[in-house]
Amino acid sequence: MEVFHKGGLPLLDWRENLEFDGHGTLWVSHVMQHRVEGYEPSGRLRTSFPVNGPGGIRRGPDGMMYVNFGLNPLTSWASGGGIMRFDPAAATPRPRTVVSGLSGINGLAIDHAGNFYVSRELATGILKIRPNGTKDERWTRAADVFGANGLALVGDQLYASVLVSATSPVVRVPLDAPAHHVTVADLSSNLLGTKLLDDLTSYDGRLLVASFRDGELIQVDPATGRSCTFVGGLRMPTSVRVARGFGEHSAQHALFVSEASGRVMKVTVPRSGATSR
Repeated sequence: MEVFHKGGLPLLDWRENLEFDGHGTLWVSHVMQHRVEGYEPSGRLRTSFPVNGPGGIRRGPDGMMYVNFGLNPLTSWASGGGIMRFDPAAATPRPRTVVSGLSGINGLAIDHAGNFYVSRELATGILKIRPNGTKDERWTRAADVFGANGLALVGDQLYASVLVSATSPVVRVPLDAPAHHVTVADLSSNLLGTKLLDDLTSYDGRLLVASFRDGELIQVDPATGRSCTFVGGLRMPTSVRVARGFGEHSAQHALFVSEASGRVMKVTVPRSGATSR
């Protein structure tokens, strides 16, 4: 594990989420300084631009980047949020709002048809928003998961990590039958052991979930629910993604992790390196 970008003051330098555009830039949402940053594979900051409280950030099927705005992780409920779109190929991206009027949002996922899925930490129901910006209320009511944080799409299944739960569950929501959502794994047994789960991603057929409290990436088998510690020693990890189109980092199958410490970490772990528990 190595530092890709040094952090500053913990929490005040909070980096909330990250995503690769597939064309040489790593995009990072810096929530406390209200900006989105674009990094080259060398670690050099290529560009940055203002976004109010940026949260979940993802690449869309149209090649554009999308980022939630209006997030404040140090308050229980943020308002005036939505989703912005920007062109990652622009020298200085100019984000524009595509969805507005959302409150208390955090994680983001986008399917192949351009539908948005947005998590809300203190509400029931994962929001589904159509490409034209209208809400799919029926789908959202059926996906009645309370306290979702991270979101990751794997095929036609949406996986959600739940922050507000004593058992730290990871939930699977079928896109075509959201009412049939099930808990894949409970990663803690009581409130004292809660993991404070943040974002998650798919890696080598498994899920990797960031435990904000324990400073870990937890590997979960979505078929069996078995889990193990994949990487430890992190400082309040908030998001994890597999390098894609990012120079030699992609060839190494490297993972990148954002932290509330302000750091961005690079993790290169042999696929047999996880320790079972």
